[in-house]
Amino acid sequence: MSSNFVVYNASAGSGKTYTIVKEYLKIVLSSSSPFGYQNILAITFTNKAAAEMKDRIFNQLYEFGNLQENDKSSDLLVDLIKELGLSKEIIVERSKKVYSNILHDYSKFNISTIDKFTHKLIRTFSFDLGLPLNFDVEMNINTVLSDAVDVLVSKVGVNKEL
Repeated sequence: MSSNFVVYNASAGSGKTYTIVKEYLKIVLSSSSPFGYQNILAITFTNKAAAEMKDRIFNQLYEFGNLQENDKSSDLLVDLIKELGLSKEIIVERSKKVYSNILHDYSKFNISTIDKFTHKLIRTFSFDLGLPLNFDVEMNINTVLSDAVDVLVSKVGVNKEL
């Protein structure tokens, strides 16, 4: 049984982003459907890394989609042609379509951080988890402590145990 779940773990400067961008493009461009990006979830640790991956993928699709017949192919395009077994013309045509679809439905271009993905998942199932629908996440520990102390102090005199 093959898995569609892949984890890349490598040190800084080792080419992770290039590899992930190439793998993402392989998945998207190997399909004749220009909506394949809607079925891919890429998760990383930082907002900066997520933005960089989105930017690179989007820019590569634009670049591939605007190639002219006599333009020199980038190393990434050469790798994709070789690994996918597709012609340059097919990759150019598919890139145009995928780029246009992402541009018109950017919310389905799912490259996110772990915390944003988890937050979205929890928000989706907030009712099942017994959470209020308007719950909020606070990242500042001082704000959380201050609010907790305020709630506790407001209950003094009302709650006999306090």
